[in-house]
Amino acid sequence: MAIDSLAIEKAIATAELQTSGELRVHIETTCKGDVMDRASVVFAALKMHKTEARNGVLVYLSTEDRKFAILGDMGINAKVDDGFWQATYDVALPLLKDGDWTEALCRTVESCGEQLKSYFPYVDGDVDELDNSVSWGD
Repeated sequence: MAIDSLAIEKAIATAELQTSGELRVHIETTCKGDVMDRASVVFAALKMHKTEARNGVLVYLSTEDRKFAILGDMGINAKVDDGFWQATYDVALPLLKDGDWTEALCRTVESCGEQLKSYFPYVDGDVDELDNSVSWGD
């Protein structure tokens, strides 16, 4: 099933109206090894740690391997418990299993924005520190 980058980018822009958090989506065909390790490498490569509040979130998907991760920066991890992203995973997993990549990623992004607004609310004049475009790997 084709992935609609524009729909995902629109979901990112909408989610970021609720929070000062910064969201990115990265999609690859394959992921060798541990998905969180790979997401960490991508997070660094996209310079997501460069946000002022360290409140970037990467949503990572490997389509062929069906590996999925949500990785928050240290500013988020300092404020939330270990199970913070579980509700977001629970929203995405059935859609991912069905191969509905676009809907899964859009809903994940929406849920991330909803989750983050309690800890990092949107502030007037908020600067979009990270590009909202979907990034692609291999």
